[in-house]
Amino acid sequence: MRLWANPSSPHAEGRKAKAALEDARERVKRALAWEGEVIFTSGASEALAIALGRAKAERRAVSAAEHDAVFRAAPDAAVLPMHEGAVETAALDTVLAGEGRSLVAIQHLNPETGTIVLQQAAAGERVRSAGGLLLADCAQSAGKIALPDCDMAVVSAHKLGGPVGIGALLVRDFALLEPVGGHERGYRPGTENLPAIMGFAAALDFAGDWRTDAAERDAFAAELAGVRVAPGGEQAAHILALAHPSMSAQALLIRLDAMGFAVSAGSACSSGTLKKSRVLDAFAVADDVAARTIRVSLGWSTTQDELERFAAAWTSLCR
Repeated sequence: MRLWANPSSPHAEGRKAKAALEDARERVKRALAWEGEVIFTSGASEALAIALGRAKAERRAVSAAEHDAVFRAAPDAAVLPMHEGAVETAALDTVLAGEGRSLVAIQHLNPETGTIVLQQAAAGERVRSAGGLLLADCAQSAGKIALPDCDMAVVSAHKLGGPVGIGALLVRDFALLEPVGGHERGYRPGTENLPAIMGFAAALDFAGDWRTDAAERDAFAAELAGVRVAPGGEQAAHILALAHPSMSAQALLIRLDAMGFAVSAGSACSSGTLKKSRVLDAFAVADDVAARTIRVSLGWSTTQDELERFAAAWTSLCR
């Protein structure tokens, strides 16, 4: 906060801010092993809006399991159905066979089930070979799992321990986007939020420093495998969808909250609704199972003791 000044200002304080901004940009690129460009945004939703609204492509297609922000940014996009946790390849091939370049949005990791949707061999190579552009929503995976090979990726700082209100669009080449003028090399208007950007970079510096190790998280996921809702494909260990044998998701939220656990039904952005999760519907989860399903997320600050207490609490609720 003490460093803050407008990075575009030519005075000494502005030049200091510019240097700090570019240092943070390089740290983000290095931490994520990204060799392209970084456009800082107010979060993942804005990054998605930039990519889907300004990519140099004639057509858009999105997977049926995408975050609501994707559908808001591309309301007329073709929707690709899911099959066993991944995009249905026949539908993808049909879209890619059309005239002009396609921009295809496929999330890397689903935020409600922990399913690794973007299996590069299955979808990414198809998009590339057809001359299309691949946009990966990596909000849930960045800093936790290596980014997929894609043309654009969306990242959110608060998903990995950074500040709220800052994210980034990673783009292989600025030439893939239509510029609008303003800041961020002319690809995003508005003065950069330097304090949040520096916090973003700092969080990535420590992104691998979890209070539990991979073996402990894998063991926790294995312990709950019998009640895990897994639509197919590979599953991450830090996001689990759990279905209770009889209790509704809303009742589970209330009971677990009283026991000291913060969980959600559906994505956090839509957990206030009583409607069936659109994502679980896309994954063909039966209505009665979806009504009893909650999402459990592990973060960098989660401890082994908390994992053990949650497993015990879940067991008690299932008696």
